[in-house]
Amino acid sequence: MKYAIVIPDGCADEPQEELGGRTPLQAARTPNMDALAAAGVVGRASNVPTHLPPGSDVANLSLLGYDPDLYFTGRAPLEAAAQHIKLGPYDWAIRCNLVTIEDGVMRDFTADHISSEEARELLATAGEQLGDPRLEFRPGVSYRNLLIYRGSADDVPFSRDSRSTPPHDLTDKTVLDDYPRGPGSDLLNRLMTESIAVFADHPVNAIRRKQGKLPATNIWLWGLGGAPSLLPFREVYGPSGAMITAVDLLRGLAELVGWDRIEVPGATGYTDTDYAAKGRYAVEALPKYDCVCVHVEATDEASHEGDCAAKIKALEEIDAHIVGPLWEALRGQGEYRMMVSPDHPTPLRTKTHSHGDVPFAIAGAGITADAAKTYDDVTAAASSLAFPEGWKLMGYFIGNKQPK
Repeated sequence: MKYAIVIPDGCADEPQEELGGRTPLQAARTPNMDALAAAGVVGRASNVPTHLPPGSDVANLSLLGYDPDLYFTGRAPLEAAAQHIKLGPYDWAIRCNLVTIEDGVMRDFTADHISSEEARELLATAGEQLGDPRLEFRPGVSYRNLLIYRGSADDVPFSRDSRSTPPHDLTDKTVLDDYPRGPGSDLLNRLMTESIAVFADHPVNAIRRKQGKLPATNIWLWGLGGAPSLLPFREVYGPSGAMITAVDLLRGLAELVGWDRIEVPGATGYTDTDYAAKGRYAVEALPKYDCVCVHVEATDEASHEGDCAAKIKALEEIDAHIVGPLWEALRGQGEYRMMVSPDHPTPLRTKTHSHGDVPFAIAGAGITADAAKTYDDVTAAASSLAFPEGWKLMGYFIGNKQPK
């Protein structure tokens, strides 16, 4: 049995007035997703418990079949795993965004999609001027970076009660009431505040201003947590696996569950990603792995920008260049199962992640088709196949276990 999973991140949404009351999934031309739905079943799953933040970290952990109440420690530790950063028992990883804040408002949580090279230069300066032997600024991809706190038995300032706000939740909003709070917040707030002076006249920002780009005004620290410990996917569910993604969060999850990571040239984690290359690499990986998972961030990024047209275009690209070729390859090689499912909703209206159900479609061996003819939020909402605890969906997908 071969398995394939396609994750159009954050594609679940609400009816849009500009789309005549349809959701982006309903409005997009997705013949392959619709055919997959017609050949199998459509249902809904809630991947984020209401008492946990509705981030991609919790949602994708759940989507891969791990109970977030047992395994979630924070977002940054998952991204640390992607960079092969080892966390000791007293160490903490902290997500370190480069952002643009103007007049106390989050103008851009990506610092105008700053390049990885520019981010590296800024963080090197931050490490020098905000120096502390316990702190390690670790550059990642673009605005997505990390701060590692090396603690000891007598020095762990953070706890599960430490609180922080994702900067993408603050787009076009004031940040004044959303700085870190709880244990360790004094340190985080000091670093965030002091970074403003460090970056103000930095050569990187001087060049960006001349080019008409937004500067990175400061760091924003959030998503902190200690080292997680996940059981290997193969031990829990059986199949071997590989992950295709441009996002460190998913790379880290793959690392922690024992999946290989397949890097695709041209995969950007944005709407300009090379969809066709992702599809080709996924098809090429099928003979080598039991399960191939393709994660696409573009739909989520479009939602964060409130760009309905970009979200629809991303869905159509995913359908044409990833879902279509992958499903065709699966059907030509024997028994298979394929699933399409986002991790969480990201409504265009709010430009941020939310709790709630997401639609999934599953087809393949042992799956008896239901009455669904299309893959979208409305069809899923009408389905009786539901997983209030979304992490149980993976067991159903892999073994066709009936939901309890």
